[in-house]
Amino acid sequence: MARIRTLIMGAAGRDFHNFNTFFRDNEDYEVVAFTATQIPNIEGRKYPAELAGSLYPDGIAIYPESELAKLIKDLKVEQVVFAYSDVPHTYVMHKAALVNALGADFRLMGSKATQLKSTKPVVAVCAVRTGSGKSQTTRLVSLILRDMGYKVAAIRHPMPYGDLVKQRVQRFASYSDLDKHECTIEERDEYEPHLDNGVIVYAGVDYEAILREAEKEVDIILWDGGNNDFSFYVPDLLIVVADPHRAGHELHYYPGETNVRMADVFVINKVDTANAEDVITVRENLHALNPEAVIIEGASPIFVDDPGAIRGKRVLVVEDGPTLTHGGMAYGAGYVAARRFGAAEIVDPRPYAVGSIIDTYRKYPDTGKILPAMGYGESMVHDLEITIENADVDLVIIGTPIDLNRIMTIKKPSQRVRYELQEIGKPTLKDILQKKFAK
Repeated sequence: MARIRTLIMGAAGRDFHNFNTFFRDNEDYEVVAFTATQIPNIEGRKYPAELAGSLYPDGIAIYPESELAKLIKDLKVEQVVFAYSDVPHTYVMHKAALVNALGADFRLMGSKATQLKSTKPVVAVCAVRTGSGKSQTTRLVSLILRDMGYKVAAIRHPMPYGDLVKQRVQRFASYSDLDKHECTIEERDEYEPHLDNGVIVYAGVDYEAILREAEKEVDIILWDGGNNDFSFYVPDLLIVVADPHRAGHELHYYPGETNVRMADVFVINKVDTANAEDVITVRENLHALNPEAVIIEGASPIFVDDPGAIRGKRVLVVEDGPTLTHGGMAYGAGYVAARRFGAAEIVDPRPYAVGSIIDTYRKYPDTGKILPAMGYGESMVHDLEITIENADVDLVIIGTPIDLNRIMTIKKPSQRVRYELQEIGKPTLKDILQKKFAK
């Protein structure tokens, strides 16, 4: 029987994982191409032969998703697998309509075909949307488990934007490891806070190999999900974070709704800054889809070293890039801090943007008067640094999870915004984790 000619639509994450776990050694299928979107500059390369297995001695080409229709025709594609996340349900179905109109099948792969089973207990933290507060929830969970006497490793959802062979299995135990692996801003945003807490981080491309390495040195695996994807590992406890600043998205985004339906615990975050009606809407929606899950409410209080330095100043606000772009938020913690601590003006950065920052604003025109910290490579970090330098402001407010001063020179005065999850009421995550994993 002829192998089914398959194309995988992705963004350098879920697509590679689906291939590794299901297609790599599967003689029923021939993966003829990947496509890439969402992340800049990840197309035009190959999924390397060293990772692709014996069926693919030449590797597999990665094309821009904009060429999808042409690829289906030219490569005689019979099946298209959609394998990226944080998109509206309507977006997914528009892609399905295009694929079906060209004669190919359209497939969404579920947990049974793609989740790996660990020999150690797994706590997974996922989200409804990018920017919901999953990272701070994961950090709190890691500290609770450590206080319970467990050694924990956080395995982060993939961000392999460089050399895929070198990034097959990555282990981060110190800040020097971030430089060793030439991490982007997006990677540092996720890894550094764990390292600050003394928690080892694993990431990379081959998530079975990563899992087996982590199992050698820890008691519990902590899946640190990203981009509202669902867990690559079978969880013993699944915690899903929702954002009342985007009430209703828990019903309308893929695969956020998948996470909602699978969750054991919900954390409705940011209730301190959201409208009460939106918090109620989110709670009701979550309960309607998954009435058995426990619901916890939480706040994300913000802190700056010197609030007085902000008052009366014209400020430039720099926020976490993915939260503003495919996360769809028009503001973040930096904007909230600027308003709360009395900035005279939040200056629009767009007139000062250069290079890739201009391209980002064109691609995501709904981004508000804030600067997304895009840094998928050295040139983008340079463009971000120049944009900050160009801005006619008194002060820079840094709302990214890491201090940008570590990786670039910011000559202007700056204040960094910090935020952690603060639970409200009972039960707490500690109560749930102790009940589940008490020694």
